[in-house]
Amino acid sequence: MRAIGATQAEEAPGGSPRGRRAGFVPHNWRRFWRLVSRYMPKRLYARSLIIVIAPMILLQSVIAFMFMERHWQTVTQRLSQAVTRDIAAIIDMIETYPPGDNYAEVIRIAQDRLSLKIDLLPPAPLPAPGPKPFFSILDHILSEEITRQINRPFWLDTVGNSNIVEIRIQLEDKVLRVFARRSQAYASNTHIFLLWMVGTSLVLLTIAIPFLRNQIRPIMQLAEAAESFGKGRPTPSDFKPRGAEEVRRAGIAFLQMRERIERQIEQRTAMLTGVSHDLRTILTRFKLQLALAGKKIDTTALNQDIDDMQSMLEGYLAFARGEAAEDTGRFDLRSYLDKLGDEARLRKRGFTASIAGKPEVQVRPNAFSRLLGNIIGNAFRYAENIKVTAIHTRGALIVTIEDDGPGIPPERREDVFKPFVRLDSARQDVGGTGLGLAIARDIARSHGGDITLDESAMGGLKATIKVPA
Repeated sequence: MRAIGATQAEEAPGGSPRGRRAGFVPHNWRRFWRLVSRYMPKRLYARSLIIVIAPMILLQSVIAFMFMERHWQTVTQRLSQAVTRDIAAIIDMIETYPPGDNYAEVIRIAQDRLSLKIDLLPPAPLPAPGPKPFFSILDHILSEEITRQINRPFWLDTVGNSNIVEIRIQLEDKVLRVFARRSQAYASNTHIFLLWMVGTSLVLLTIAIPFLRNQIRPIMQLAEAAESFGKGRPTPSDFKPRGAEEVRRAGIAFLQMRERIERQIEQRTAMLTGVSHDLRTILTRFKLQLALAGKKIDTTALNQDIDDMQSMLEGYLAFARGEAAEDTGRFDLRSYLDKLGDEARLRKRGFTASIAGKPEVQVRPNAFSRLLGNIIGNAFRYAENIKVTAIHTRGALIVTIEDDGPGIPPERREDVFKPFVRLDSARQDVGGTGLGLAIARDIARSHGGDITLDESAMGGLKATIKVPA
């Protein structure tokens, strides 16, 4: 019973060696492809070259193998058969002469008619077999033919001289030494076939690589145009849909999408500008009526309400506009931080700033100034000490603002980026519209970057701005 149970357990799909091997093979296959994908080039141009070159190399390798295996081996075998047949005929002629006769006529016939140089040596043991050559197709085929047609002890040297093959055959009372040209027994013109394959491959690659580069260029230009649009920069002036039909359709779709987005932004801005204008007119009349009322009523609180409403309208309009119409230009971080240092002294705040890398960056200047102003303005409002660190590396700008204020709870840090959201604790937004951080993140994302909040080493809040520059 124990043996039967063991057999049944071994045959179970989940625990049997066969089942484990079945699960092991797909795992190894997936692991192999992950390894291949890790080392594969990531760019489209390099991958396209591999798609062109890999099948060509595979095809030519198969053709070369078939040629070497079939044609080359067949031709070499037929040549070796002919040489061995000539040697066998010479041996027959030698053995038909009476002992002691002169074999000069046989030597002449072999040299003039068969292109073989022969010598008859005194009886002696054959040399010891030499090492087999690494690529021994001639050695192997010629040995087989001598064994099959002559069937006598022999010694063969195919590597001593690159152009000559030496063969020694043990006869009854003498040793026959034969020198034959390698080309008589070996298909030596295969290099022409290999050179032809390599030459045609080079010609094909010379044509394919420029053509492929010309097809990839429109895709790269489309990617650059999309990236520029994501960073809020204008489309390159030389961009137009070109290339294959699919690429042209993608380029046209991108331009149409950009036009629709810009038109939507313009319509939203125009609508809110009209609303703002109408409300400003009402507020102006309201303020005029209060001024005409004179001292009959207390207008201080009403004027404060009007100012708050005016500030709210400006904030709404700025948020809706998002500074999207501004072109990119040079922004001097050092000059801007110096102005913030002067403002910090007026506010009696501790302020330190440092810049690593070039202080000039390519952004939308007014929008980026508004972004920094909103973040650092909040720090001035709620903290006593502020530290600003700017790192301008190749292609990226990272600005870090830290303070020693009350900070923001981790669960509320994303909420403060939502429009019109105010915090009831921590940082009390007693003024404003609750749009400062929303506008700041909107500007950062329009540049292709973002803003994140974290805990500062100074005890307050740490804001990190990352934008391409």
